[in-house]
Amino acid sequence: MVEKIAYRVSATVLLLAVLAIVAMLVMGLTRADAGSSSASVKTLVAEDRAPEPVAQNISELEPMISEPVDIAEKLPLSDTFVVKRILQIDEPFVHGYYKWDDEGVPDGELVVTVDLKAESISVFRAGYEIGAAVITFGDSEKPTPTGVFPISQKSKDHVSNIYGSPMPYMLRLTNDGVAIHASDVKWGWGTRGCIGVPMEFARRLFEQAKLGDRVIVTNGKMLGLGDAIL
Repeated sequence: MVEKIAYRVSATVLLLAVLAIVAMLVMGLTRADAGSSSASVKTLVAEDRAPEPVAQNISELEPMISEPVDIAEKLPLSDTFVVKRILQIDEPFVHGYYKWDDEGVPDGELVVTVDLKAESISVFRAGYEIGAAVITFGDSEKPTPTGVFPISQKSKDHVSNIYGSPMPYMLRLTNDGVAIHASDVKWGWGTRGCIGVPMEFARRLFEQAKLGDRVIVTNGKMLGLGDAIL
């Protein structure tokens, strides 16, 4: 009888020991998984804190690197815009020339018009023309599209990721890369669809333009005092 009791006690002790070992193994695996999860979290945090990459740059008519915000839907614009002043330009309006005069002009909606036939760009604020310049634009192989385009992206120091050429003060107009940017504006020169303007003109326009401002590109539509732009 005593031997049977001793045997049972020994068996019980052995069973408890096995259970303790199993419990220790389970705890060890759980801690290992937790440590692995923690390491993953640290890795993600480190990646999130990494310096932001330089904005991918576009060339004229090159594919977009990232989709811009649909500004047209988010920023409703007024239905009409009436021209209240046309800049007086006495100098020869030649390639490389620009004029900018916003002194005394009230704040208001900014609208940019481009006439490909006249090779010119005009900037209106609150109905007053504050800037005008001669432009370069797309050739017959890659023409500049006409229509109404909201500015969907701005990049001050843009460089083409395809051609490696600078595109300072870039204002994106289309998803396939058409933009307004500073360029050498010379007679007979063309672009890959973009609208090139003199450097100082581009800087001034860049400072005043906001995402969602409209750029209206036409081919032979000139505006006069009192004319309305849809």
